[in-house]
Amino acid sequence: MKRAFWIGFFIVFIPTAIFFGSQFIANKQFISPLGQLVPTPTPKPLAKYEFASLQKTTAQPSTITIGEQQKDEDAFSSYMFYFYDPSTSSGQVKKVSGLLNVPKTAGKYPIIVMLRGYVDREVYVTGEGTRRGGEYFAQNGFITLAPDFLGYGESDMPSNDAIEERFQTYTTVLSLLNALPNLNEAFQEEGLSVQSDESKIGIWGHSNGGHIALSVLAITGKPYPTVLWNPVSKPFPYSILYYTDEYDDHGKYLRKVVANFEKDYDVEQYSMTNYFQNITAPIQLHQGEADDAVPQKWSDQLNGTLKKLDKDVTYYIYSGDDHNFSKGSWVIAIERSLSFFSARFSRLY
Repeated sequence: MKRAFWIGFFIVFIPTAIFFGSQFIANKQFISPLGQLVPTPTPKPLAKYEFASLQKTTAQPSTITIGEQQKDEDAFSSYMFYFYDPSTSSGQVKKVSGLLNVPKTAGKYPIIVMLRGYVDREVYVTGEGTRRGGEYFAQNGFITLAPDFLGYGESDMPSNDAIEERFQTYTTVLSLLNALPNLNEAFQEEGLSVQSDESKIGIWGHSNGGHIALSVLAITGKPYPTVLWNPVSKPFPYSILYYTDEYDDHGKYLRKVVANFEKDYDVEQYSMTNYFQNITAPIQLHQGEADDAVPQKWSDQLNGTLKKLDKDVTYYIYSGDDHNFSKGSWVIAIERSLSFFSARFSRLY
């Protein structure tokens, strides 16, 4: 009898022990034979940057403060300005600096938020990439604000995570737009005679700034009249992988970072092109035919996609001109941009 018992014991116990032992080793945790294994969820701190999550995010509007005067011209003045972006995965609040242009004549003026393209941090100075256009708009009756973005100018440093740093450009602009109702208070404290009309807010974006602008339009669904100059309109992560040949390591590090990101996250949730149907803003699109940074076919496709979605888009192509319209088209492009904003802001929206 004892012999039969021990034979039965080993027949049942040994295979069972081997099975559960192998499961413990594979999952690095114990399994109850009475229930299924419940895997430990993988922390996903960057899930808050999914477009669907950003659409639901609300935060207390930041204050805006005005700093030192940078330029004093007959028709406008330029100042440093500062606000705060609370939307980091760590919960830290980050200070962001930027350049503010205001008309000299007392009055109430529309606002244009200006978003620059990529500039090397080592050579960047506040206003780089937006200064000329911002001054032109200010001379013609607009208040302009151009954020430096985290890590630039006098801003706090961005996340050490290269992917989060990318997403923080979206939250920086969302935080600035959210703070604009406090701009008049900043003017009052500084003793300036101008006022902003927070019911009339537009966006101007160049290159990567165009990508950020399109993302913001898709996230907010708000009808901010928007001008795009040679915008990067491809979805993430192709929008950054396209430029890997410009890096010293030919993009090896960046490709690794993106690959690691894709292990834990669905990139489709971070790609603005999947949310273009949310755009309600009128858009004026400008593209240099000879642009070697943003291929014309990207803007051709963007124009076609927006029109298929029945969006309000006007498209201009500049024959033989480059990424910065430095071959002769800058003046006509900025005049068309001014006319677009003036026409849109003459209406209530």
